[in-house]
Amino acid sequence: MTTATTTRAVIYCRVSDPKQVTRGSGLGSQETRCRDYARAKGYDVTEVFRDEGTSGSVIDRSGMLSMLAFLKKHRRTDTHVVIIDDISRLARGLEAHIQLRTAISAAGGKLESPSIEFGEDSDSMLVENLLASVSQHQRQKNAEQTKNRMQARAANGYWGFSPPVGYRYDRVAGHSGKVLVPRQPLASVIKEALEGYASSRFETQAEVQRFLQNNPIFPKNRFGTVHSQKVHQILTQVLYAGHMSVPEWGMYRVPAKHEALISYETFLKIDERLHGRQPVAPERADLSDDFPLRGFVNCACCDRPMTAAWARGSKGTRYAYYWCFTKGCAMARKNIRKATLEGDFERLIDSVRPTQELLFTAHAMLKVLWAQRETNAKERAAHATRELQAVERKIEQLVARLVEADNRAVISAYEAQLQKLQDQKNLLAEKAASAARPKKSFEETFRTSFAFLSNPRILWDSGRIEHRRKMLRLLFGGRVQYAISEGLRTPQITKLFAALQEFSNDNSSMAPLSISNKTAAASRQAPEVPSPSLLSQAFPGAQLPSARLPSQLGSPVQAPHRPSGPR
Repeated sequence: MTTATTTRAVIYCRVSDPKQVTRGSGLGSQETRCRDYARAKGYDVTEVFRDEGTSGSVIDRSGMLSMLAFLKKHRRTDTHVVIIDDISRLARGLEAHIQLRTAISAAGGKLESPSIEFGEDSDSMLVENLLASVSQHQRQKNAEQTKNRMQARAANGYWGFSPPVGYRYDRVAGHSGKVLVPRQPLASVIKEALEGYASSRFETQAEVQRFLQNNPIFPKNRFGTVHSQKVHQILTQVLYAGHMSVPEWGMYRVPAKHEALISYETFLKIDERLHGRQPVAPERADLSDDFPLRGFVNCACCDRPMTAAWARGSKGTRYAYYWCFTKGCAMARKNIRKATLEGDFERLIDSVRPTQELLFTAHAMLKVLWAQRETNAKERAAHATRELQAVERKIEQLVARLVEADNRAVISAYEAQLQKLQDQKNLLAEKAASAARPKKSFEETFRTSFAFLSNPRILWDSGRIEHRRKMLRLLFGGRVQYAISEGLRTPQITKLFAALQEFSNDNSSMAPLSISNKTAAASRQAPEVPSPSLLSQAFPGAQLPSARLPSQLGSPVQAPHRPSGPR
């Protein structure tokens, strides 16, 4: 039973490593030792305050602040003894120790420990300060040793910091310690986003953000969204290419030992896009499934992008229109029905579909070229190796100049050249290693391409805005003009379809790329469509036609015609 003369006490425990909290070996042992000390002294322990995973150099800790508030609240009625297991549990620095000790005394507490006797005389204060200095030295020494181990590990190609999204640490046979390994299936989502941006499937970072936002696997923030800064961090993270950079240690995109998600060549394409050319098909912030052509179709009169919106009639009926919004244009504010413009556009897509005979020929030619490249693979690998050796010699010469330089401007210029040479070295090393072995077979490499070439409209018919915008970029080289009296004017097509059109001797294998309102109905009939299984693998989520086609683009078959007239 507690008497009126019993001294009250509180216990303070702290561990700096979060693992000690989960393992239960740190806080529990400190509290047990402090309780044994209080029992031996006859103290009544009223509260226990803990700081979990907090550095000893930090003064403002949640547990410490709570304890000081508790002492101040009861200092008029009770004087509490503050028990700590060791002087290092209070602080790991002389300045922090003195500040906390003063704060505890000011709050009405008296510091005690089973490891040291705290006193107010000069000798006791000297011993106390010496022990606090030793604790500070131990903390600084531990930090130095940790940094040295991390530097040595980084020099061996191992990342030692927090893993980026899509990776986790795990033990791998043949490696010392834990190594970054892909965290599936999240790593596949990151890979698709990176390769999509490099290949211009995603023209802007906003499109990458939308892709990640709509993917249920990708982690979201507390608001349930993907921030644009997170997208930029992913696009600029060289770890995904199997390399790493630690500027404070003088490491710039050096090869790492973990498994890469993308090639270094793909990373350089991303870097070039982030700092270079603009997208072909402009991305708009107001894209929606209702108006997929907004921002892509230009007014034929002023050559400015048309806008689109819903209008409400006098009886409350909603109507969808495209129109030119340019002030002073002859077509300004003249409405074009959504069904009319998009119907003409669908017929335009049908007009550029090559026949299966032409695709079969292109398939055969590409296969011959593929075989030739496989035959010359060893020669390409040897050439890449020679170029790699030349770049390494340039790097050695540049480093020698850098060591002798003392002008800051010259040093900065040399460092910039070294970074460019390091990029060339990494790219050539990757080419030399992979030139002799293709990553995928011919059919796997060109499966998606031929699926799209066989029927570009499959992306449009999917109804998904990302598929439709993808089709616009792959099929057309720029915006398409529309005139109320003429309809869609002859557009510019991308090099891919232009090459197929040129390959045809007399354009008989591809319909002409001109269309108008008067002739639109005649071009409604659709040519053959590719295999639904092939298309479903290439474009997930698309609504596929029911016609069948022999595998690997064999002899053409007749597909059912779409009905003519308005849709």
